[in-house]
Amino acid sequence: MFRLTSLPFKTIHRTASTVASSSGRAQLLQRRDDDVVITFAKRTAMGRAKKGQFKDVPVDELLHALFKATLDKTKLNPASIDDICVGTCHPPSPLYVSRAAALAAGIPESVPISTVNRLCSSGLMAISLGVAVGAESMSLNPRPTPVVADAVSANPQARDCIQPMGWTSEMVAQTYDISRQKQDEYALTSHTRAVKALSDYPHEIRGNVVSVDDTIRSNVSAEGLAALKPSFPEWGSASTTAGNASGVGDGAALCILTTRARAEAEGFDILAKFVGTAIVGVEPRHMGIAPIYAIPKVLEQTGLNQQDIDVYEINEAFASQFAYCAEQLMIPMDRINPNGGSIALTHPLGMTGVRQVVTGLEELRRRNGDFLCTSMCVGSGLGAAGIFVNERRS
Repeated sequence: MFRLTSLPFKTIHRTASTVASSSGRAQLLQRRDDDVVITFAKRTAMGRAKKGQFKDVPVDELLHALFKATLDKTKLNPASIDDICVGTCHPPSPLYVSRAAALAAGIPESVPISTVNRLCSSGLMAISLGVAVGAESMSLNPRPTPVVADAVSANPQARDCIQPMGWTSEMVAQTYDISRQKQDEYALTSHTRAVKALSDYPHEIRGNVVSVDDTIRSNVSAEGLAALKPSFPEWGSASTTAGNASGVGDGAALCILTTRARAEAEGFDILAKFVGTAIVGVEPRHMGIAPIYAIPKVLEQTGLNQQDIDVYEINEAFASQFAYCAEQLMIPMDRINPNGGSIALTHPLGMTGVRQVVTGLEELRRRNGDFLCTSMCVGSGLGAAGIFVNERRS
């Protein structure tokens, strides 16, 4: 029986980081029976919030379709699943709806499930042994306005950490002098790359096969971006627009993880090895710059350096923060989001952490590279990053 034996997420993180930091790249490329490996990684297409193909589809229905498609594709005995973790942010009663979706898909009542909410990094946080999912319907569950007590909001950082994300974009642009022109240039790169890399992600929803992201715009130009009005004229330099910020959207993504020994014993393909993650905190009003700190931290923990990474998937919450991160990190742009990022694709909060892994591993396979680093800024002033090793070398 294919057991996806569970291990607490923090234990995986400590074990992977401790081993890697002592030996670095060569150590990570070695294969051990107790490695945590990914045997399956897929996503649904994404939909534009309130206007797109999933505007009326709740999170439980997205999860149900993804669970069913996964079981059908992998032929995995659902009773052999030891644990499921779903990263999702804003649906009410997330554990109830996730559990219901799993049961309806044919996963037996003996399989436990949990949900995790660390905002934009929720999907990455869900990645541990077992079935890891990221899902969000921003059409039906938009970001609620946080409300805190007067005694809490009297603290300036506490007040900053609950502000709208558009405000944080403007604070980054203003503080670090990121011009509107520069933001539009980075946005155009994202849009152009996404159009060239447009792929099919077929899943059946309500009897129809949905295959293509309806969020990608094929006619974006520098002139069109420059003509857009500011989305937040009341804040900062008013340089954030609908064209240089990530869209709100809907979708789901999934990875199956187990030990190498079990995957080999059961004859499952191994796509990649999961090494570990790092989490950081930053000034809440400058939330977007967190990858500058999260990426070096995860590299140090794993004994890698920046040049070891073949592909970076750094979430494009806003062009303001993405431009600053890319330039401060000094990573060649051909290694960052080569298939476009969230500015073009959209950013369903809970989905993104897993979506980046699916996208990044496919690009690693195409490049015949070794290492993927994913990273994102996280609402309230956090950041996260993860390291994965390609095992589909030609």
